[in-house]
Amino acid sequence: MVQYNPKDWITFIFRFHKSDTFRQLIPMMVTIGLYSYIVAYLEIEYWQLSEQSHVKNITIMHGMLGFVISLLLVFRTNTAYDRWWEGRKHWGALVNNSRNLAIKLSIILKDEYDKLFFKRVIPAYASVLQKHLSDEDTAKMLFEGLDLEIDHHKHRPNQVAKMLFKKINELHEAGKISGDQLIIINNEIQSFTDICGACERIKNTPIPYSYSSFIKKFIFFYIMTLPFGYVFNLGYYVIPVVVFIFYVLASLELIAEEIEDPFGNDANDLPTEKLASNIKKHIEEIL
Repeated sequence: MVQYNPKDWITFIFRFHKSDTFRQLIPMMVTIGLYSYIVAYLEIEYWQLSEQSHVKNITIMHGMLGFVISLLLVFRTNTAYDRWWEGRKHWGALVNNSRNLAIKLSIILKDEYDKLFFKRVIPAYASVLQKHLSDEDTAKMLFEGLDLEIDHHKHRPNQVAKMLFKKINELHEAGKISGDQLIIINNEIQSFTDICGACERIKNTPIPYSYSSFIKKFIFFYIMTLPFGYVFNLGYYVIPVVVFIFYVLASLELIAEEIEDPFGNDANDLPTEKLASNIKKHIEEIL
């Protein structure tokens, strides 16, 4: 995730970060510029269309459709940001619930070996979940000294959650945890699976294909028809104008595409690896 100072205007304006849409769109912007030049040349030099040509009235269509495309892009970006923010809230809940579970166990448990188990396995859940959501492989042996083997053909976070509950149940049967304490601890362990399911729902349910495809086609045909009408008013200046309009509209769509899946490795995705590392640090401090 990109770290930045939101008050530094100069940096935003004159610096092009590697995640900036400008770099990604350069090839298309050059193509759109050449296309606009060809249209302008044909209308001005080759066909020599007059001011009375009906082609000039194409701008009426752009004025009518501009409001529609703005509504579509606003809805698109808002939907993508909601997915990003919901993912952040779930990972924030995972941080808090991991701390709460560790704090309760640090008071309830007296055996240092039992504490050591949770000191290593609670952070392991966050680490495995991060790799699970980003489709990365998890190490076969998570921690030295503990027999924690992960079957890559099965749901990996569920396996770690099962280890946690199995250990809790063994401690309860051994009389180290009372029935009331078991009920209190159960809420945190259950929340781990709830958070995992919510994150999987975000990752596995993309924006409907028809909607995403329609927006891309709409932007494409909107930009392709812009030079025909505006050449009469702008002449060859229509080239930078059309390129800039394309940059604005396409950038909004690219930003939405990037943040709608917040668990990847893009520059603006959630820092899940850092959050998992913070959970490990805090649990080790508590236990």
